[in-house]
Amino acid sequence: MDVERNLKVLVETGKVYYGVEQAKKAVKRKEAKLIIAASNCPEKGFGEKTYKKVPVYHFKGTNLELGAASGKPFAISVVTVVDPGESKVLALGKE
Repeated sequence: MDVERNLKVLVETGKVYYGVEQAKKAVKRKEAKLIIAASNCPEKGFGEKTYKKVPVYHFKGTNLELGAASGKPFAISVVTVVDPGESKVLALGKE
């Protein structure tokens, strides 16, 4: 699967939140379907206690690369998928 292409489709057609704090809130509200974390994400807890009910995909690139892949001109440590839109990113949580 082309992760970067699907991220762009996700941002254009779905609903996402950016950042660690927004991810935590979305998990608590039970609206997060997938968390995509950059390789250099400052939050080390992804995939552990707080997030074990939500699949976590560890993006191979840095936060700058995740931002660029999401079509944003800034660094993004975490993308939380609430609605995948027309993308196929939820398949990443099964890898």
